[in-house]
Amino acid sequence: MAAADGLEWLVNDDGTGTDTSPGAAPEPGPVAPVWPSSPFGTQGPPPAPRPGPDPYVTGSPVAPPGRYAVAPDGPATAVRPDGALPSGAVLLEGVVPPDGAIPVAPPVWTGDSWGRAPRRRRRSRGGWLVAGAVLLALVSGAVGGVIGARTADSPQADLPPAATARPDGGALTGVASIAAQVLPSVVLIEVRGADGEGTGSGFVLQSDGYLLTNAHVATADVGSGRSITVVFSDGSQTAAELVGVTTDYDLAVLKVDRTGLTPLTLGDSDQVVVGDPVVAVGAPLGLQGTVTTGIVSAMNRPVTAGDNSAPAFINAIQTDAAINPGNSGGPLVNAAGEVIGINSAIAQPPGTTLSGTAGSIGLGFAIPANQARHTAEQLIETGTATYPIIGVLIDSRYTGEGVQVATETVDGQPPVVPDGPADRAGIGPGDVILAIDGRPVTQPDELIVAIRAKQAGDTVVLTVRSGGQENEVRVVLSESASG
Repeated sequence: MAAADGLEWLVNDDGTGTDTSPGAAPEPGPVAPVWPSSPFGTQGPPPAPRPGPDPYVTGSPVAPPGRYAVAPDGPATAVRPDGALPSGAVLLEGVVPPDGAIPVAPPVWTGDSWGRAPRRRRRSRGGWLVAGAVLLALVSGAVGGVIGARTADSPQADLPPAATARPDGGALTGVASIAAQVLPSVVLIEVRGADGEGTGSGFVLQSDGYLLTNAHVATADVGSGRSITVVFSDGSQTAAELVGVTTDYDLAVLKVDRTGLTPLTLGDSDQVVVGDPVVAVGAPLGLQGTVTTGIVSAMNRPVTAGDNSAPAFINAIQTDAAINPGNSGGPLVNAAGEVIGINSAIAQPPGTTLSGTAGSIGLGFAIPANQARHTAEQLIETGTATYPIIGVLIDSRYTGEGVQVATETVDGQPPVVPDGPADRAGIGPGDVILAIDGRPVTQPDELIVAIRAKQAGDTVVLTVRSGGQENEVRVVLSESASG
């Protein structure tokens, strides 16, 4: 087949190609068009025929669906997926007939062929899967026959993949660039059982199929016959198994039978400061692929998530990015697209009930990425996790400065564990802990989350008042198995 001079070739309805260059003999069969005036070389073969009418192919003959540039002194030429254009060219999008007419519909680049965006299923279900006890409000998880708020009775519109360039071919910047980087790796998680169903979010942790989410998403109380389904950003879905879970940190690792996934990078949450811009990505109320923005509002915010029987203590990153039920387990990322936190809890005004939850009021909380990294590694390696302890009981009835070590045994547990970290450091019953590593503590939760942000074997410095005297005491943390 002779190379076509410009756009002089046809794609027939049955997928065969015909060279219409001057003097060329017609050749049946698939052909690879050549674009001699394009700096990008030969374009791939035309897409395979699809059954039924195709909105991206209108009329016959047509050029392959794609993005084209029309230069002042040349024919239409194919544009690479990165959006680069020949000098002076005007960008056209869609199907370009051989006569160079204006395209009629936008195509999508799927990575290895030209084609249309995959259709996505209707998502009308929401999920009350953001749980927490924060400051003056409680929002605890609940699952029912149909849960959450329905956004509309009509189906959701089909959603295209995250943009890789602007419609005019310009480069993405700011939040748009972050969204394009992160969205393909964020998933919707559906949990179903005999008593109900719920949804949450998660993201790809490793390319071989490991995903990270919240414990209260993966272990939602849906009754017998529990199943977990993961829906990817392209609309495809697959069953997932629970690899490991820790309610103490509200984290869970799932595994799907897929390889070649694109993981998100876990950043260094210790480098995060108040005022840093952040982006939250997830599926609030089942609305997959939702992106919201904000800043880091506070650091080291003590948050107790979950119920009283199995609370999670989080040394949380606070953000004003909109986080709603269903965002749980999704990533909170920085300006570089790195995960700095796992969205887990939201605050609600005092008196708000589950049935009257108003959603985000600008107080969201995320598990720091450094904690998530360590815990996820444990869950993948052993299926279980541990958390650090100092080996004391805290008296929640105490109302003075600092937090007080209990003075008596409770349910068979002594106030100070014999030969435990606190005991070896000289801390005794009734002593008052005023600070950890110079950070004052006034509530038991503040001490607990500060300790659980560490790792077993770390050394912390506690400021302790005992017998009217204050001393700084070095304590080497030991560990306990997590639930």
